[in-house]
Order: sequence, then C-alpha cells, then structure tokens
Amino acid sequence: MDERQPIIVGVGQVTQRPGAERPREPLALMAEASRAAEADAGVAELLQSVDALRVINVLSWPSKDPPADLSRALAVAPRTTVYTHVGGNTPQWQVNEAGEQIALGGSEITLIAGADCMYSLRRARKQPLDLGWSPRGTPVPQAGDARNGTNDIERAHGASIPTHIYPLFENALRAHYGRTLDEHRAALGELCASFSAVAAANPYAWFPEAKTADEITTVDATNRYIGFPYPKYMNAIMDVDQGAALLLMSVAAARRLGVPEDRWVYLWGCGEATDHWFITERVDYHSSPAIRAAGRRALESAGITIDDVGQIDLYSCFPSAVQIGRDALGIAQDDPRVLTVTGGLPYFGGPGNDYVTHSIAAMVRRLRDARDDIGVVSGNGWYVTKHSFGVYSTRRPDRPFVRADPAVDQAAVDAEPHPSFAAAPDGDATVETYTVLFDRDGAPERGIIIGRLRDGRRFIANTPAERPLLEAMTAAEVVGAHGHVRSAGAVETNVFTPD
Repeated sequence: MDERQPIIVGVGQVTQRPGAERPREPLALMAEASRAAEADAGVAELLQSVDALRVINVLSWPSKDPPADLSRALAVAPRTTVYTHVGGNTPQWQVNEAGEQIALGGSEITLIAGADCMYSLRRARKQPLDLGWSPRGTPVPQAGDARNGTNDIERAHGASIPTHIYPLFENALRAHYGRTLDEHRAALGELCASFSAVAAANPYAWFPEAKTADEITTVDATNRYIGFPYPKYMNAIMDVDQGAALLLMSVAAARRLGVPEDRWVYLWGCGEATDHWFITERVDYHSSPAIRAAGRRALESAGITIDDVGQIDLYSCFPSAVQIGRDALGIAQDDPRVLTVTGGLPYFGGPGNDYVTHSIAAMVRRLRDARDDIGVVSGNGWYVTKHSFGVYSTRRPDRPFVRADPAVDQAAVDAEPHPSFAAAPDGDATVETYTVLFDRDGAPERGIIIGRLRDGRRFIANTPAERPLLEAMTAAEVVGAHGHVRSAGAVETNVFTPD
C-alpha cells in the first residue's frame, strides 16, 4: 500500500430547513458540516491537523475571505487555503487537486467545504429582513476559470442562464434519439422519477418526497413550463440552504492519527476537461467531447471500465446534463443502474456551486455500505462546459493514485472541429436546436433558435414574438425545420422565421 494514497475519511452534510426565524449564514453551515466530517472520521480534534483548506465558491452573501473566516470559525491554521471560481465542477476538481497534492507529499490532510443559503437570502430580501450575516465582501477567487459562461451575442438572444440554455440541449437530444415529443416526454419522466425516489430516501434532501413520472411531466399551474420542454419539476432548485464538507488525507496520516479503516474511501482515479467554451461554439448539442475525455481518463487511471462501476452520481442540474453524461460514458439508456446517489439538483437541491460536495459525501456513505462497489461522481460547470470526474471505492486500489496532466486531454478536446459562427446571418436556414421561454404566468414569450445557414455556418436568433407560433413550437418537432434568418443590426437580435 502506497502510504501517500489519498483517501476520504470523513464527510458531513447539513440542510437548514425553512422556518428558522434567524437562519444561519453559509459560513455557519460550512463550519457545522466540517465538524460533522470530523465526527464521521471518528477521531477527536482531527480538524486541528488540517494543513490545507479549500472552499467552494459561495453565491449567497459570502464573507470577505471565506477560507480565512472558516479557519477562524474552526480554530484551525492551514498552511494553504484556496477559494474557487464558480462552477458545479469545482468540488470534484478540488478533490482531484487535493488528492494529487497528498500523493505528491505537498499536503497530508485537506478539508474541502462549501455551502449556500439562497433560500434564506431571497426570503430575507422579500420581507425585508436583516439576517445579521457576515459583512458582504468581494472575495478574490484563486482557483478555476474566471470566464463568463456566455458571450454578448448569446445573452442578447436570451441564452443567458441555465433555465434558458439547458433546454437547447434537451431538444437536440430528442431529435438525436429519433423520438417523438410524447416519447421523449415519457422517457424524461421515468428518468426524473428515478431521481426523485432517491431524494425521497435522503435525509438531507430539500424535497424528500417521491414524484411520479406523470407528476413531473404534466404541465399545470404548479408545474408550469420554464423553458420548453422542461416544466418546473425538471429544473435545478437553487433556493435551498445546504452545506457539505470532506476530509481527505494520506493513508500514512490516517494510520498515524488512528482513523478507523472502515472510514477509508480511496480516490482511485480522476479526470477533468472543458468543452468548447461558448454554447455557439459546440461540436453539437447532444454530446460532450470533454465528458468523454475526462470520464475515460478517470476510468483508465483507476484501471476499470464503466461496467465495473456499481454506484453513480452524474451531474443533474437538468435532464440533458444527465443524458449527455450517460451517453459519453457508454451507459446504455436501459441500464438498470440509477444515476444518482443524492436525488439530483431538482429534488435533492442545488446549493450553488457546492452540489457535488454533497454527492461525494453521499457516495462515501453509499460505498461504506456496499463495500465491494466502485463509485463514479461527475461535476459540471456552466452549460455542459467544465467537467470533472472521480472514481472511489473502499477497496484498496492495485495501483498508486496518479493524476494525469489535464492539458493532455484538453488538447484533444480543443482540436475537435466545430462550425464557424455567423454573427449577422442572412439567408435560408435550418434549425439545429431551439427552445421556447415562458413567463411566470405560463405564457410563451420568446423563442431561441440555434441553426445553420446553407454554407454550414452556425447562428443564434429569436423567433417573432407571436403566441400562436411559440405555442406551435411546443406541439411539433422544430429541429430540422427550414426557414429564413435575417440580421436586424448590431443592436437588435437576429430573427428566424420558419417556412
């Protein structure tokens, strides 16, 4: 056994339920989760030995210096601190970086923590209520890619936030699979219901209740469309108060400190990669070369295939993210394995950038119960953009942990060809993918089209804001439809009119 093999020895999670008159801030949830991770490891005052602290980016009223404030709250003095940029990929990526540092001898014991309290923050703003949280500052993230997830022309056409963008992937997937609208709706219902069932059994889930496939897919006043084809129950829910923490260390440190071996979960392998950054630059809208590369790297570094994996948590902000991840890993659509250990972001909850810290914590507990199993966790940042993978097991690996240089896989992904982009398109065009956005009253208000000109160049456009047209786009397949696109100038948006 390599004494520098990285292991997770303690995990902690906390969910602050609605109803507290004076809800606690993210810093308090991180501290509680960290102490829970210490207790889970079974060694008193273990946190005092932490030499590296990595904090996941906080969206809801972060402190001026989250790592420093958490260190003070825990009375620890790490030699190294890291605060990440935004991204749902960051928790697993930080585990990979921490594992590498442990394997190379640069660190012995690392604490990774994160939390977000968007539910309490938004509730307080509506009342209004002074929560008395730490003064809001401007933390300086140190780790990760700081680029915005969308560019000016995408935002100008409404492709600006997750609920507007992930439906574009979903409609492309339906066309790729060759399904009718009804067939695909039924498949989404079954997928989402399987996630909801896991959340119902998870004590940390924000929505611990199982929903049926019909409840999830039926559009009504309580489950209105957000961005076609997703009604509300298929969308990640960020209005939650949740925090989680992980304690990693070397095998040598665990032995020296007396951490019981039944707490150990080994990091077998890992991988990271990033797709072409902006959505209008993608190879297509039903696949992810970066997930293929990062997933393959993680499995190969662990010396296994996806068929050897018993427990899986694929990033699940929206169903399209799950399906693209599943397909990239080579998991069949009818594979009986459930693709979450938490319940997923629409049902477990989506605490900002920190969801994957929860999925890793849940995976650790799952693997301790199923000791022969191997688990895989994936993270996803922005819009199927940034990806991270980890492979875990309580079984001792038959090889030392080695993190491959991510630049190797990234070079291959960057070389993937993609269509050139026409910022001011004019001419006959074909729809590559699309969505219809709805207002809070359930009325369609905007159509977004990504399409191709006759010469193959890609464009983004809106449809005319005509209700009969927008309603028709939710009742019949639009991918592959023909029409005409014209540029309305630098200030206004491009307009696609179907034949």
